[in-house]
Amino acid sequence: MNFASDNWAGAHPAIAQRLLEVSAGFSAPYGAGTLDHKIEQKFNELFEREVAVYFVSTGTAANSLALAAVNRPGGVSFCHREAHMLEDECGAPEFFTHGARLAPVDGENGKIDPLNLKAEIERFPPDFVHAGQPMAISITQATEIGTLYQPDEIAGIAQIAQAYGLPLHMDGARFANALVALELTPAQMTWKQGVDIVSFGATKNGCWCADALVFMSPELAKDLPYIRKRAAQLHSKSRFIAAQFDAYLYDDLWLDMARYANAMAERLQKGIVNSTHARLAWHAEANEIFAIVDKAHANKLQEKGAVFYQWNPPRAKPGLLSQNEVLVRLVTCFATEADQVDRFLELLR
Repeated sequence: MNFASDNWAGAHPAIAQRLLEVSAGFSAPYGAGTLDHKIEQKFNELFEREVAVYFVSTGTAANSLALAAVNRPGGVSFCHREAHMLEDECGAPEFFTHGARLAPVDGENGKIDPLNLKAEIERFPPDFVHAGQPMAISITQATEIGTLYQPDEIAGIAQIAQAYGLPLHMDGARFANALVALELTPAQMTWKQGVDIVSFGATKNGCWCADALVFMSPELAKDLPYIRKRAAQLHSKSRFIAAQFDAYLYDDLWLDMARYANAMAERLQKGIVNSTHARLAWHAEANEIFAIVDKAHANKLQEKGAVFYQWNPPRAKPGLLSQNEVLVRLVTCFATEADQVDRFLELLR
């Protein structure tokens, strides 16, 4: 009953098999191989336009290098107050941008509030050199609390970004889960709404170690090859990342895995609604469920073999918990088994 994180899961057998297949023989290194170029073309097809794709090994690297690519002197990037890049990446975005700052923006349901975003940007007037200058906006899809930006919400933030001349970045660590939940295409969820850069995550959704940085306009990434090399993210045997994407994208495996993970989350969610020992903190829309559980019962669940993390309540939801309650996060993935979900729900009952 492991619901700790989709990072805990292994790799899908088809992806592991593809890695084994490309391990024999020789291939040009540093992204120059035939398979690398094949996957670059696949991303063009996926996003329905010519994009610039750069393989990296982690989501933190993707997010950090995305901001480094659009860095400005005294730069400030805007993200939700509880965004992963702000709370869980150990200052990597600031480090790789050589000191650019992340400015938190408040908003309900894990999403940036457009009015709050405008107000934060206005704190950096262009004629006041001491404050620094805005350089980017980042949204997380799906959010850190399992909610989703609807297409019109993405477009609304993109309009603000365009008004201030800022690129819009999407942290898509759970890109596939959001995509299938919204029933959109990659193009519809990104550049057609005004997104400029995507951290395209695959590691959480069945890959071994595969993320990509996707620029909707290749010109925006003109310095990225040097930035990636300097950041030690230019892998010599990059075909092993390309191989993972080859299997991941083949015959919509990535979408099937995401749909399954979301379905298991919904199974969990429905069971929690009917539980007398837990309640949903809010309705989740992808593969992360947040439940409020009595502390003693949460401990009993863990003693019975359930694995999950206790979570800090969002700042936008004060008073969410009573003194004897905890907020727990339950994450499903391609490897989650239905009988394990049912066993967990049985323990809740």
